[in-house]
Amino acid sequence: MKLLALALTMFALATPLGQSADYLESRQGVDGGVSEPGARADPALTAWTMLALRAAGRDPGRASREYVRTAPPADVTQTALRALALGDDELLSRLEAARRPDGRIGPLVNSTAWSVLALRGAGRPAGAATVRYLLRQQRKAGGWPWHPRGAPDSNDTAVVMQALRAAGVRGRPLTRGARFLRRLQAPDGGFSLVPGRERDAQSTAWAIQGLLAAGVRPGKAAYRYLAALRRTDGSYRYSKRYAVTPVWVTAQVLPALAGKPFPLS
Repeated sequence: MKLLALALTMFALATPLGQSADYLESRQGVDGGVSEPGARADPALTAWTMLALRAAGRDPGRASREYVRTAPPADVTQTALRALALGDDELLSRLEAARRPDGRIGPLVNSTAWSVLALRGAGRPAGAATVRYLLRQQRKAGGWPWHPRGAPDSNDTAVVMQALRAAGVRGRPLTRGARFLRRLQAPDGGFSLVPGRERDAQSTAWAIQGLLAAGVRPGKAAYRYLAALRRTDGSYRYSKRYAVTPVWVTAQVLPALAGKPFPLS
């Protein structure tokens, strides 16, 4: 049994998911902060990395948790991201205090969706008014925008779909969202942020998670597109043309590769 367990562990480490997790761990500093090559550590990037490592079955470590926990106050969206990564009661209470009478949490559709993910990840209710707010923000095309007066895009659509799923919503809203996402998929499997824009790894990863949240199979083409962007060190290119912010890109790709919509619980 020990030999079998060791063999399974070695196999997991040899997979693209394991190698990419290794890459993210290599970007953790002694203080737990995570940085892009040539840049300083950042609390938001550290929180993204913590979530990615958790999706890959890794413990991000106490140092990273303390680094994120003790970071200076942030806006509502960043607070929600940190709360999702930590499950911290103080941060979660700040989110609930930011809830508006119409159910919105913070100023944005995006901040509301991330707050729902953080609350549900900690086992707290999303709030009926907040769920209704998100449902009202769905556009005729089926997608969701970043802010209340904006146009829909793939990333925000996928985040809201995951938030609604976490809040117990099923059926037509998610089906419409999935159709919107499919319209942004190119023949090579990649997804764009908005129509006419170049496909990129992060939009593709978000679309995969959104489709999974809707109970829809993403299809092999999306994963092939991501595989084509993978580099030898385990990191991912942003797109076929650009290789920027490899830590952030890789951290957002890993949950999709693991097949785990947020809140990962």
